[in-house]
Amino acid sequence: MTSSLRAALAFLLLVPLSACNATATSGSGGAGATGLDTGVGPSTNGSTVGSSSSSGAGGGASGRWVTGYYVGYQSTLYPPDAIQWSSLTHLVAGPVTPNADGTLDTTFDLGPASGPALAHDLVTRAHGAGKKITFMLGGAGSHDAWVGAASPGTRAAFVQNLVALSTSYGVDGFDLDWEPLDPADYAAFQALAQDLRAALPGVILTVPVGWVSSNSPTVDGYYGTIAPLFDQINIMTYGMAGAWPDWQSWHSSAIFGESAFTPTSVDSSVKAYLAAGVPASKLGIGVGFYGSCWTPPVSGPKQQLGGSTVAADDNVMSYTNIMTLYYTPQAHQFDATAKASYLSFGGPQGPQGCQFVSYEDEQSIAEKGNYVKANGLGGAIVWTINQGYLPNAPVGMQNPVLDALATGVLH
Repeated sequence: MTSSLRAALAFLLLVPLSACNATATSGSGGAGATGLDTGVGPSTNGSTVGSSSSSGAGGGASGRWVTGYYVGYQSTLYPPDAIQWSSLTHLVAGPVTPNADGTLDTTFDLGPASGPALAHDLVTRAHGAGKKITFMLGGAGSHDAWVGAASPGTRAAFVQNLVALSTSYGVDGFDLDWEPLDPADYAAFQALAQDLRAALPGVILTVPVGWVSSNSPTVDGYYGTIAPLFDQINIMTYGMAGAWPDWQSWHSSAIFGESAFTPTSVDSSVKAYLAAGVPASKLGIGVGFYGSCWTPPVSGPKQQLGGSTVAADDNVMSYTNIMTLYYTPQAHQFDATAKASYLSFGGPQGPQGCQFVSYEDEQSIAEKGNYVKANGLGGAIVWTINQGYLPNAPVGMQNPVLDALATGVLH
């Protein structure tokens, strides 16, 4: 998209300011996603791992995937009848929350009537478009419930409840979003995946995993051990920077360019998981349809913080809101080393007072597509497709970042 066209779109969008106050519910990737603290621990090898379903890996002609998360609490941002299915291979709808006793909360953060109705609608629409749809289980903050539900005394009932859920909705599988997955959880997580495969032959199983600090880049070999159980292992490579001690300002999703004081990149995280034994063909990277707002004095990457904070990110700093409330052609910059886009201002800008906005656009997403193909990776995930929709843009121009991802990864 050209700068003039982008500016025209920004003028047209007119998203209400109330959209900036969306419920900040953490999910698979949003603000709750953190770097993987990977001490080297023993792998869990006590039982046969099994093999994954070939139906769940890629969905396009290329064999690669674009898997988009669609969350109930953002459904008003992107109505189901507006979803651009041609740019997706898989949809992950959620969240379904496990309870410690093995039961499930299927309100999808919308309530006992609206949530299930939305989920049934999404399943019908996905299958009508010839796409796969899975349910996201858990998310940030659900660790203790996972531990209870997957414990030896509860796991059988938990699996049966998931089988019943799959049958009731006609869903194709599950995204096992156990955050954080600690070494103490490894045996239970592996056993759960094995039991689901035994109970639901052909089920699609995916798992989102944390990004890795390049200052301690070792990923436990456990992830290579469990890789045969999963169709997709997707690294949540977004939200990879913050105003943290001993850090400089940095991009939320740099592809390259990590350093001791900006220790994250897509490339360093991918290399860590490959070294742990995860096959490239099963590994995906993450694209965030949201950005991060840094307050003054920071105005770009690799600067001393000087009291700067990240004032807003997931939900509030959606791509839609960035284009509506912050974007100008003059502010747009592209870091040719990091392969990352950002906005830089001379002073506080917009309702959040941002002076540096790190985000993903068509240019940076095209670079991610190139990276996926150059490294033989399986595909990419999006957190969340709801946040990338431009409702007031002209028809055919309402999903620019999703279009860019589909072009970059699938074609």
